[in-house]
Amino acid sequence: MCHIPLVNCLVAKPLPLFHKYYWPGDLIIGGIISHIYISSDVMTFKRHPHQEPIDDLILFSATWTYLASLELLSTRDNFIPNYKCDAQNIPVAVIGGPHSDVSLTISTILCSYKIPLIVYGNPSMANTHIQRSGFHSMFTNGDFQYKAILLLLRYFRWTWIGVISLEDESAERFVKDVVPMFSPSGICVEFISIFPRIRFTSDFTDGMAEGAEISIAVMRSTANAVVLHGEFETLMILRMLIHFSEFADISVKTKIWIMMAEIDFTSVYFQRTWDLDFLQGAISLAIHSKQPQGFQRFLQRRNPASHKEDGFIRDFWQQAFNCLFSNSEEDDTVEGACTGEEKLEDLPVSVFEMSMTGHSYSVYNAVYAVAHALQTIPFSTFKHRTMMGRQKHKFAGHELYQLQHFLKWVSFNNSCGEEIAFDHTGQLVAGLDIINWVTFANQSFLRIKVGKVDPKASPDKMFTIDEDAIVWPSRFNKTQPLSVCNYGCRSGYRKTKKEGKPFCCYDCFPCPKGKISNQEDMDDCSQCPEDHYPNKDRDLCIPKYISFLSYDEPLGMTLAIMALFFFCITTLVLGIFLKHRDTPVVKANNQNLTYTLLVSLLLSFLGACLFIGQPNKVMCLLRQTIFGIVFSVAVSCILAKTMIVILAFMATHPGSRMRNWVGKRLASSIVFSCSFIQTTICAVWLATSPPFPDFDMHSQSKEIIVKCNEGSVTMFYSVLGYMGFLAIVSFVVAFLARKLPDSFNEVKFITFSMLLFCSVWLSFIPTYFSTKGKDMVAVEIFSILASSGGLLGCIFFPKCYIIVLRPELNKKGQLIRRKS
Repeated sequence: MCHIPLVNCLVAKPLPLFHKYYWPGDLIIGGIISHIYISSDVMTFKRHPHQEPIDDLILFSATWTYLASLELLSTRDNFIPNYKCDAQNIPVAVIGGPHSDVSLTISTILCSYKIPLIVYGNPSMANTHIQRSGFHSMFTNGDFQYKAILLLLRYFRWTWIGVISLEDESAERFVKDVVPMFSPSGICVEFISIFPRIRFTSDFTDGMAEGAEISIAVMRSTANAVVLHGEFETLMILRMLIHFSEFADISVKTKIWIMMAEIDFTSVYFQRTWDLDFLQGAISLAIHSKQPQGFQRFLQRRNPASHKEDGFIRDFWQQAFNCLFSNSEEDDTVEGACTGEEKLEDLPVSVFEMSMTGHSYSVYNAVYAVAHALQTIPFSTFKHRTMMGRQKHKFAGHELYQLQHFLKWVSFNNSCGEEIAFDHTGQLVAGLDIINWVTFANQSFLRIKVGKVDPKASPDKMFTIDEDAIVWPSRFNKTQPLSVCNYGCRSGYRKTKKEGKPFCCYDCFPCPKGKISNQEDMDDCSQCPEDHYPNKDRDLCIPKYISFLSYDEPLGMTLAIMALFFFCITTLVLGIFLKHRDTPVVKANNQNLTYTLLVSLLLSFLGACLFIGQPNKVMCLLRQTIFGIVFSVAVSCILAKTMIVILAFMATHPGSRMRNWVGKRLASSIVFSCSFIQTTICAVWLATSPPFPDFDMHSQSKEIIVKCNEGSVTMFYSVLGYMGFLAIVSFVVAFLARKLPDSFNEVKFITFSMLLFCSVWLSFIPTYFSTKGKDMVAVEIFSILASSGGLLGCIFFPKCYIIVLRPELNKKGQLIRRKS
């Protein structure tokens, strides 16, 4: 135990074994001079100058602290607990170390005497008994540090990690309470390894054997990021296991070690020549610190000759510089003797650091915190006694309790200009620095501050990091390494969980039709808007283009030309019939029906053009109604023609009354009545649920089809059904009358034309419903042109042949001759 008056006691750096030094800061505040005792964790006992060194590993046992704690309650150099006859060594506060076991051990002794304990480790690492001992921590809130670790993992997208901890109660709490916090953030833990804590020399062999197995499992893991949870000796043990793995010819993989703020670089004498490559690129958290003015100068002036009363410095000097001080009782000069003029700045960083780390900065602030608390105590008699240095053995317990109270509320600015204050739980209100470790071949390393986590900042500025300043290991090509179970599903794919594996391990499957994923590692694909469609890679939604059958495209232009061609042919036929209207061929089978049929065919060819072009309200209203009415007129004309032939044949029988029915009135009645029914259906359709322009966004993946919605499907099928009914009736009647004697065989031509007409429209139904978009419109146009062209060709082509090419047959005498 090191116990020095406050005027001469500040810790420079708490480095275990040969890594501890104390800085006389000439601290006198308001005339108060008290005794603050600083525990150095492993060196928590006094060793006689001639006593043989105790095994370094044993010194890590916190039980040795009991002896040092009881010495505080004894007369100097006389180990009689609870008996003090010298007033110069009455402690009013003790600064414990970062080790939770040490803090717990000290607190069990000091709590009975209400002596304040200030620790500079994480208080959550210790037993809850400490929380009832009036202790204060120079460490930030433990939950905040765990949140900082989580922010760090999420920033670098390390979702597949390992966890290493030392065997103690805090490891159990960390695994039970903290590790489950990672899952909601998408982070999985591949392994959790608990290294055995080596407390005695007898534990070394078994501990190393168990640790070697764990080390092999860690090195064989696929996780590149490993969280180190523990305290200051964690790196020493990890370094030992890695060294023995290399010695045993075990392949050692480079890992990115993520270290808690409690962990500091610690080594023992035999490790000073070991490589430090495993630390290259490591990321650690550290208590925020600054370099106090004059600290470097103090270290440069430090040597054994300047402070002979400090017995620890001689041991440190011999181990650090690998030399021995000569014994004054011996005349012979010791080989490799220490001169005392060696320079601390000449030591490798792995042996001694010239900069103040977070732990050292915490002790520096702890001493000032106690001094400021003493200054604010309102008991003047207590101050007076403290200043005069008399009757300190009469200090009452409640006075020390008052010191604990004022420590809780102390707030001041240290010499670096930073505010030091505690929260309601007695923990330091401070942020964390993010440190990147860079190693060198000469057993040295450099800690580079690359970011910070500030609890006082706004949420968007709480976590800051300079990624460009980080030096990564060469194994990862000096670029940010990945630590994932899978190397990610690229955009256009989605994740699918693997059976029996953590949720971070998954397979990748392409997005289903109509969905995309525009980011990596998407849990599900998102649906494109109705007016967009996925690109080929399914990582982007592209606007659909408007599609309709237009005159500009080849299909629309071809159908328009065909309609115009048939219109011209029909016009030509009509012109021929009008020119030769007095001939027997034209007069046969009701001349007016012939003209009506030709006009309806003209309108049907023109009506086909209504289906070409972008649909609008007027076009949608006219399309199906004109189509249905015109075709009903055409078919009813054919039906009337057939009926006239049948009735004319029946009227030739003697005494037949059918002569009264033969005539224009019958033909007109058939055409009018059949057409009127279709017209009524279309009128009801337009009045109840008329067709309207609509957008079909689902039939085609890349198109928005502009079409005419039928409005009422029932009425649409009623129009088609009635037209089909007329066609079938006309076909049946014509088929039955096909063998009747006729001068120009028109019934036979009507039979053939109606057979063609029905075949076209029967084929139209399945074809229409099996196509989509503009193809549906094209099928309907083609059916209109084919059926109309069939009627035109089958009925009128033979007559035009006779009228134009065989006029000799177009005579009444010829007609009589053929009848006889």
